Amino acid sequence: MNLFVIGRGGREHSMIMKLAESEKADRIYAAPGNGGICDVAECADIDELDIDRLIDFAWEKNIDLTIVGPENPLLAGIADRFREAGLAIFAPDRDAALIEGSKRYAKTFMEENGIPTAAYASFADAGEAKSYIAKKGAPVVVKADGLAAGKGVIVAQTVDEAVKAVDDMLVNHAFSEAGRAVVIEECLAGDEFSLMAFVHENNVFPMISARDYKRAYDGDQGPNTGGMGAYAPAKDISSETLAFASKHVLQKAADGLVAAGRPFTGILYAGLIMTEDGPKVIEFNARFGDPETQVVLPLLKNDFLQVMIDVLDGKDPDLQWNNQSCAGVVLASIGYPDSYKKGVTLPEIPLDSSSFVIHAGTQKVGGRIISDGGRVLLSGAKGADVGEAADAAYKWLAHNVNSDDFFYRKDIGRGE
Repeated sequence: MNLFVIGRGGREHSMIMKLAESEKADRIYAAPGNGGICDVAECADIDELDIDRLIDFAWEKNIDLTIVGPENPLLAGIADRFREAGLAIFAPDRDAALIEGSKRYAKTFMEENGIPTAAYASFADAGEAKSYIAKKGAPVVVKADGLAAGKGVIVAQTVDEAVKAVDDMLVNHAFSEAGRAVVIEECLAGDEFSLMAFVHENNVFPMISARDYKRAYDGDQGPNTGGMGAYAPAKDISSETLAFASKHVLQKAADGLVAAGRPFTGILYAGLIMTEDGPKVIEFNARFGDPETQVVLPLLKNDFLQVMIDVLDGKDPDLQWNNQSCAGVVLASIGYPDSYKKGVTLPEIPLDSSSFVIHAGTQKVGGRIISDGGRVLLSGAKGADVGEAADAAYKWLAHNVNSDDFFYRKDIGRGE
């Protein structure tokens, strides 16, 4: 089969590395790709949102299956357009992807379908939002309604912080169109975890759990980012909790989308928090999580391509997992998630048998790998447990990164 992966980040690099293991994979193409992806796939310089050119490329290269990584093309209707063109694609239509594209829609959907989540209210008027905050008090969570690259969530510890977040989003338009409305939620306490599933209409096949680290600095300090590291599985999440989340979150979501006339095909991601009342949904994504993908897929025993083929055919892929742990630590540009420098030359990337490196914000220029984003690389490793895996991931960083241009958290998977 000829395969086409849309995206340029670490999630897509990890997906392509797993696809390359399949005996069914002939040629793998990526658009636009990055400095690491181009070593395992043929990269085409086409933007993820240039759907016309992506369709033309898929026909030109006789693509048998397209897989979409990032959220923006999903909300732009890439899956709808590919299917209309007669091209097979593993991704949700725009209407189904709205479960990620609008926090307001997602909260209303969860309420209507009995999916456990935090109490909330949504507003398009700043004055009304501030009045609600004054009545509810803090801590409280303020979320931009639309897509904000993982950064449109403010966990406000004081009323003043919450009011500032509302002003930033609704008055100052810090997140552009994504902040045309806000969702204000109660602040839930507990350990967070991620649970993804392969989904086709009512059929749901959950993966193993993972835990990611959103804050920029050690001890969960600093601003929210797209993710500074992750490990899988989340050992403190019991099989009973996972069974509950699979039945009452993922399955209810899939069934609810079918009932709403928005059947979902692709990867459904639930960001969850384990509260005193059981697991509750923080957010849904309509695609693989990043960086969770980078630590979940290395533990999948199955042929990744065959899994997607089976799911599309309505078959149970019988998911099998290695009895190990996998940890990944993100190397980020100094200044991320705010302004940062690009074009920094990265060191050579020697690997030992226990570690791997996933490229995210990189480019290959004249044989050199240079930085091209806030999250640059992920150092990953497998081990008998989380500690062993994390130690191996950190060993690679300690031996290979010596620069004032990058930073990484020192506590990913530590103390677990």
